[in-house]
Amino acid sequence: MKKILLISLAMVFALAPGVWAGKAFPSRNITAAVVWGAGGGTDTCVRIITAEMQQFLGVNINVINKTGGVAGSIGMSHAFGQKHDGYTLCGLSESNVTAGVQGGWDKKFDVWDTFIVGGSPDVLSVTADSPYKTIQDLIEAAKKDPKSIKAAASGAGSIHHLNLLAVENGSGAKFNFIPYKGSAPAQNAAMTGEVNVVITSLAEQQQLLRGGKLRALGMLIPNSFDVADLGTIPSAFDAYPGLSKYLPISQAIGFAVPADVPADVKAVLVDAFKKGMATEKVKTWAKENYYQLSGKTGAESKAVFDALESNFAWTLWDLGAATIDPASLGIPKP
Repeated sequence: MKKILLISLAMVFALAPGVWAGKAFPSRNITAAVVWGAGGGTDTCVRIITAEMQQFLGVNINVINKTGGVAGSIGMSHAFGQKHDGYTLCGLSESNVTAGVQGGWDKKFDVWDTFIVGGSPDVLSVTADSPYKTIQDLIEAAKKDPKSIKAAASGAGSIHHLNLLAVENGSGAKFNFIPYKGSAPAQNAAMTGEVNVVITSLAEQQQLLRGGKLRALGMLIPNSFDVADLGTIPSAFDAYPGLSKYLPISQAIGFAVPADVPADVKAVLVDAFKKGMATEKVKTWAKENYYQLSGKTGAESKAVFDALESNFAWTLWDLGAATIDPASLGIPKP
């Protein structure tokens, strides 16, 4: 009888190793901590892609928002502080690469492995009842009285803030910058009249522009942009060619895991991410919301974020908007 029992146990070990070793990743739900506010571009992107990834992972991905700090530093610190096992994703964007030079984060960005969904170009808009009908009207008013023009561009160090700085340097204007915890609250501030100007992505603004809540004055890319049911938004470069020295700056929105997460776990996430990116739901959403899809992971996405970190960090340093020398963090010049 004892011999039969031992044989039975051996068969269990041989045929069902997962029972003893534990179910392969993932064996429970995953959390995605988004560093920017609910309703903004990063939040929307992360919710779209993680909803599609769930079907390939077999578990839920619960999205939460951990906002605040400098350039999303609170959310990044929270996600990085969890166990590096793949069960905590950090929903982030290119704007987070400036956290280090602004004193909110003491690490170079390569502590993350990133997954890039894509991005949407930025647009400069004013309140619906604004007296400024063209970007020239706005710029000339800002030159005459900088304090009178309040501008929202998400948080300090975000891509939208960098685009605002680029507009200032390329046009000679100065704005009274008011930081917010994300694109959604920045846009709300514009609609309620707290600020005169807002810079966020076209994807984030499109419904507000169509609904007459905001009025676009210029795209912050070299070419004009046709928007369904709205018409053509001119390029700000047309009126101020000097912007070409500082713009365009492209988005890279998605999520990340700590770089030291086990390779087999990252492989599972990469597979689900690639499959999620290929779904018709993601493709349709991107087309309807003016996103250019990327899908980059691994070395490709690292190269993108390395370049962004170098560009953003040194731009802020050169503009006097950074508190930490990028060189001290090992960030090379562009």
